[in-house]
Amino acid sequence: MEALYTDYWSSGLWQGIGRIARAGRLTSRYHADLSDAEVFSFNKSAVLNALQQKLARDLEPYSNFLRVGSRFGRQVRSLMRRRKEQHWGNTVFFGYDTGFLEAAAWAKDRGASCVVCQMDPARTEVEIVRGEAVRWPDWAKQAVHVPEEYFAWRKTEWALADVVMVNSRWTGDALIQQGVPPEKIAVVPLAYESPVETSFLPRAKQDNEPLKVLFLGQVNIRKGIPYLIEAARLLQRAPIHIDVVGPIGIQDQHVVKAPANIRFHGSVPRGQAEDFYKKADVFVLPTISDGFALTQLEAMAHGLPVIATPNCGDVVTDGLDGFLVPPRDSASLARALQTLTDDPERLEAMQEEALRTVKKFGLDQLGRNLRQLGSRLPLEKSEDIVEL
Repeated sequence: MEALYTDYWSSGLWQGIGRIARAGRLTSRYHADLSDAEVFSFNKSAVLNALQQKLARDLEPYSNFLRVGSRFGRQVRSLMRRRKEQHWGNTVFFGYDTGFLEAAAWAKDRGASCVVCQMDPARTEVEIVRGEAVRWPDWAKQAVHVPEEYFAWRKTEWALADVVMVNSRWTGDALIQQGVPPEKIAVVPLAYESPVETSFLPRAKQDNEPLKVLFLGQVNIRKGIPYLIEAARLLQRAPIHIDVVGPIGIQDQHVVKAPANIRFHGSVPRGQAEDFYKKADVFVLPTISDGFALTQLEAMAHGLPVIATPNCGDVVTDGLDGFLVPPRDSASLARALQTLTDDPERLEAMQEEALRTVKKFGLDQLGRNLRQLGSRLPLEKSEDIVEL
């Protein structure tokens, strides 16, 4: 990697400031392996933007994404202009959507190959969520308002890029529907590696215990929460308990009216989330649309089979390390959970398979996927990467 440009990098004095402020999310924006690398960041801008977002509660999020992304792209472009020695013909410029356009256009004009990572299915996902809001009126705390300029911006990024990298076939198919040529799409799943000092083992479920089910993530209609609540109602007589962990984006009355076998915990610190993984038997992700959902891999690293829909990253092998159920199908979700309740030996076998599956998504595999992506680029040499 020739250089890394990021909005925030917690090194030196900034690491100390983050610790004093007890801002774990800030102090984690650092990696010791890059201590000698060229890293450029815009910490003051990032902090000011975070403060503005907290103070301006009525700030329209998608317009703000564009504002922040465009500013970041211009900042990166300004710094890249100073790289007089850079030979752009053998350079790959890699960046993430909404913060990609200005800097990538400048680099491509000088001969660089450009890769944009599109993190979600864009308009397809927004339209799906709007449909769910009609199906479940008065559930969402906030309506989805996305200006057309947001979609137009992304389409311009896709047109500029030599390759559009996505993390799942679900996202890739959605972008093809939105006009991205199929030959431009590269599917590169996310990677996950367990901490070196940690050895995760599934808990030993006792015969008289209920099946402990975990959902962890954004608690909203996009993640399929209404269907999980419906499944819980279907399972009220079964020995099953469901923990829902994460920021709650549905109206309070639906939390209060949920059956007794499902409990909402709200947002929890990272360490407490780890405890929920360790105490669970199985993980559920009834998502309507996800770019990937890294929680699938986190759960499997703890030995949890995953019950998911196909509308996210391809992680689960149906019947082996979990189950794939159709989206919007509470009955299928309930049947999958009932199966693991009735067959503890199958649960145990799936837990063992989950631990094997997650090893296929390590950094080594990510490296192979990225090298394969690089072979598709029109480079003079394939040595240097400038990463955004």
